[in-house]
Amino acid sequence: MAPLLTVDIPQEYGYVLLTATGSLFLSTWHAFRVSPFRKAAGVNYPTQYATDEQIAATADANKKKALYLFNCAQRAHYNFMENHTPFLVSLFVAGLKFPVAASVMGALWGVGRVLYATGYTRKDKESGKGRLMGAWASLLQIGLMGMAAKVGYDFVTA
Repeated sequence: MAPLLTVDIPQEYGYVLLTATGSLFLSTWHAFRVSPFRKAAGVNYPTQYATDEQIAATADANKKKALYLFNCAQRAHYNFMENHTPFLVSLFVAGLKFPVAASVMGALWGVGRVLYATGYTRKDKESGKGRLMGAWASLLQIGLMGMAAKVGYDFVTA
């Protein structure tokens, strides 16, 4: 049996914990943010999205736009949820060895996610292209994953 591995958690890991906590508030912001779009579109719970048929059958251009923007807001929220767990795992693991860098990358990831969501629901952008304003956050997430992999590799080879 291999000897136990001791992990010293640096004091700066607190920044990682604060960044992770901030992402929890960001998740809540996303959830609350969908509500006004839902109300404007007139889409009742538990319906998750306006269907293509529902949008096509709507003659009123303002209502059509409201349905479209509701779908964009909902998709931005789902995209956040799809990425939040991998982000948190990567942040927590990468932060063991690179706490300040991981925290800075995590905070910038959060900024990117806000830009993604707000850009996705811009009335002046079609086909959700506004989301590209914050799409760069994915690069930070991949960077965190790489840092987490490095931490894992270092543990195995220690």
